[in-house]
Amino acid sequence: MKAEGVSQMSDEAMMLISTPTSPFGRKIKIAAQVCGLKARLRIEKGDPWTEGDKLRRANPLGKMPVLVTSDDQAIYDSGVILEFFDTLLDTPRLFPTAHRVETLVFHALGDGLIEAGLLITYERMRRPAEFSYEPWIDHQRGKLVRGLASLVERAPDPARPDAGAIAIACALGYFDWRKQVDWRSDFPSLVEWLDAFSNACPAYADTAASH
Repeated sequence: MKAEGVSQMSDEAMMLISTPTSPFGRKIKIAAQVCGLKARLRIEKGDPWTEGDKLRRANPLGKMPVLVTSDDQAIYDSGVILEFFDTLLDTPRLFPTAHRVETLVFHALGDGLIEAGLLITYERMRRPAEFSYEPWIDHQRGKLVRGLASLVERAPDPARPDAGAIAIACALGYFDWRKQVDWRSDFPSLVEWLDAFSNACPAYADTAASH
């Protein structure tokens, strides 16, 4: 039986290459549930650090996630996958027409927050400690602080799980794990926002990885 609002195209299976802890992969898992596509999605673990891994074969950049359609078309990056999901629906849900530009901006902000957080994590975990460059970490943390402060002033509707709200929620969840910034203490209103989003979007809790 076809999920409400989903076109017949979505009856074909798709493979998502990601990891349980990837915030970008989490975006796709949440969006798949929001769009009624979860049953079509088979998740395979990828490894960006291993030569010859399926992730690198699907995406020459070796970045996750990658969505592989039933006809072996590889779709990346996560924003493009979200756009693709909307093409499977009768009406766009992740980038709704009535709020498209606003949603695109919030989505870009959420992705930028995640990217800055990843750069901090990679600097700490992948670079030898003697070569770690604190000014670079501070530069990235500044992006986090400014981005989160902007969300205190204006944030997406937490009751509408579109691409922008999903990206922001995944960024906050990533910061909860890697602790790049103490956002819960510094921006308490965003705690309320994330609680409201989680209540409106059960997929957020469903996609939480155990670390």
